[in-house]
Amino acid sequence: MRADAIIIGAGQAGVPLAVRLARSGRKVLLVERALLGGTCINYGCTPTKTLVASARAAHVARSASRLGVHASAVRVDFPAIIARKDALVHQWRQGIAQRLAAAGDGLRVVSGHARFVGERQIEVDGDVHHSELIVVNVGARPAAPPIDGIGSVAWLDNRRIMELPRLPTHLVVLGGGYIGCEFAQMFRRFGSDVTIVQHGPHLLDREDPEVSEELEKAFRAEGIELHLGARAAQVSQEPGGRIVVALESGATITASHLLAAVGRRPNTDDLGCEASRIQLNANGFIEVDDRYRTSAPGVHAVGDVTGGPQFTHTSWDDHRILFDILQGHSTRGRAGRVIPYSVFTDPQVAGVGLNERNARTRGIQHEVARMPFGQVARAIEIDETVGIIKVLVDPTTERILGASLVGAEAGELVHVFATLMQAGASARAIVDAEFAHPTFAEGLQGAVMTLDRYALH
Repeated sequence: MRADAIIIGAGQAGVPLAVRLARSGRKVLLVERALLGGTCINYGCTPTKTLVASARAAHVARSASRLGVHASAVRVDFPAIIARKDALVHQWRQGIAQRLAAAGDGLRVVSGHARFVGERQIEVDGDVHHSELIVVNVGARPAAPPIDGIGSVAWLDNRRIMELPRLPTHLVVLGGGYIGCEFAQMFRRFGSDVTIVQHGPHLLDREDPEVSEELEKAFRAEGIELHLGARAAQVSQEPGGRIVVALESGATITASHLLAAVGRRPNTDDLGCEASRIQLNANGFIEVDDRYRTSAPGVHAVGDVTGGPQFTHTSWDDHRILFDILQGHSTRGRAGRVIPYSVFTDPQVAGVGLNERNARTRGIQHEVARMPFGQVARAIEIDETVGIIKVLVDPTTERILGASLVGAEAGELVHVFATLMQAGASARAIVDAEFAHPTFAEGLQGAVMTLDRYALH
């Protein structure tokens, strides 16, 4: 079959790009080897945040007495929680199928594993397809931790842990990044004992230390055991099924389940990139330029497989930028974007742009505005005071260089700064704005106004 465009992978960039190209009049072939929606819908954002909501409900019920509300003993119905998660995933997946069907005859969806077999050619289940334009959106998957004995134990990744029929009695989490932290707190709130083993000195160790410390404080308060600056040297499984994690320090941890959340690898090892001369980096990610072009003529790549920030919103934005490029009216490339992020722990952790450590390392002049979350009126009123607000401002232009937030609804609040940065606005805009009281958002204004140049004297 010859198509005007072939898209490999029905993820958060591939689906909207296929639909829009088809609606623009092109004959499009979309190939997916697994489930429509990619990681986000099936194993990432949708199922995990659904589970986080259930975990938070259990926590709020248990801790309501601090607000004068006394609930009876909280019972977590784990199978019902998993069933709710599965139902929502199915709902979203069906929505994608309907969207693809509504794109019309110009879009054909094929189920199968696509491999490059030549220049601008792929093979799917024995059928060869040609196109002058091929877009790769094959994503990434969890990487197995390089630990002695890992192949002999029934370890979990972010997909398998959400398919458990029963709640773990004791969950050990290897890795204190986004995925590890979200699952650790979630399962602690469901009722499991939880231990995190993190090789770095802090959880979320790309953050400023004071940001990580706020989250660590909250985790310890909930009874999560933290082994920071620790490495797993070996894992083994006892005859009864218990898993033993031996740390380099000599300490051992025995648990019922082991979650490895130590990184992701691209799905390029069986893509046939060599047949089309697609250049990969040392970690197997596809190398692309600012216009998503690979080293192979006519082949572009978007989403997680490019090795950039592995966020759904970044993949979705990739499709917007690439579509404009392909239509010949592009105004921007993939570099230099303002990319916010959020970790859905409690308190949430969010950021955009530079943090203080980044700015110092790169020698960028900056002023730092900071304010404890406990000084925000709204946080005090709802008794969720753990956290901090940090904002970096350019001392010459007064533009915002970045923000780091820990606190209630930080994932929503960070977009105030992301929008100002996208607009190239001065921090003066947030100072002069009128914020409703009492809101979390007015705390952002209060934080910026701790700088001498904006302070009320």
